[in-house]
Amino acid sequence: MTQLFVFGLGYTAQAYAAHARASFDRIAGTVRSAARAGHTGRPADDVHLFDGSDAATRFDPAIGRDLAAADLLLVSAPPDQAGDPVLRFYADAISTAPRLKQIAYLSTVGVYGDHGGAWIDEDAALAPTSPRNARRVEVERQWLALGAATGRSVQVFRLAGIYGPGRNALVKLRDGRAQRLVKDGQVFNRIHVRDIAAAITAAWDGEVASAVWNVTDDEPGPPQDVIAYAAGLLGMSAPPEVPFAEADLTPMARSFWGENKRVSNRRLRRDLKVALAYPTYREGLDALATAGEGR
Repeated sequence: MTQLFVFGLGYTAQAYAAHARASFDRIAGTVRSAARAGHTGRPADDVHLFDGSDAATRFDPAIGRDLAAADLLLVSAPPDQAGDPVLRFYADAISTAPRLKQIAYLSTVGVYGDHGGAWIDEDAALAPTSPRNARRVEVERQWLALGAATGRSVQVFRLAGIYGPGRNALVKLRDGRAQRLVKDGQVFNRIHVRDIAAAITAAWDGEVASAVWNVTDDEPGPPQDVIAYAAGLLGMSAPPEVPFAEADLTPMARSFWGENKRVSNRRLRRDLKVALAYPTYREGLDALATAGEGR
């Protein structure tokens, strides 16, 4: 009987749980609020409330019991200002879980910071440009150290910009939220949520040693091109281009544009033999449009 526990049943973790549902006899996990508990898409058999940023948070024995029964652990909960809430409250329970063999931690390519548009791989210098991503670097290190100390395999997946059903340029265009921002030389990698699930599956099925993986598409591209392509699929005119300097963005959104890099997925393809279902945004948007997204 194979069991999975998930810290953070959000968009990506739900997609993985749904993708791999047949591989597990039981899936349990956490959400941050009671409102979220009703929106997990039913991939989990048992859902617990866990908000590590809440001053009232305490160790939950029910979560402890499910951790003790888990063979695999997926951590999708982000750090808060104090660090990783999962490690803060459950490091001991995870370290002593008798059945636990493998851990996957979902991180971000944001840990690399800005590389001036150059191609980089997993060996590139980590130079985060925000406190948020600096915390990610430290939390990655802590998870890898836990794996080394306990003999568990820990896979750190550095994810590019995530898109998929319900979260894509087609939907933004439909809802009038798409901006066609232009910044000279700026590119972003992306990754379809289905390809993230495939990467996790490949690492766990291969029972590989602890490692770090870039989970990105093959073709980092200018963001304005993505919006234009999506508009073409919907048979509408693309929004007018807006110079980045004139864009109305939140501070967090603006911070993403301060980093420019092309992130290679060569290690993922070579060592895990992952064949991306959507190697560029075009294949991903084509499939989403065919499924009716944005209509």
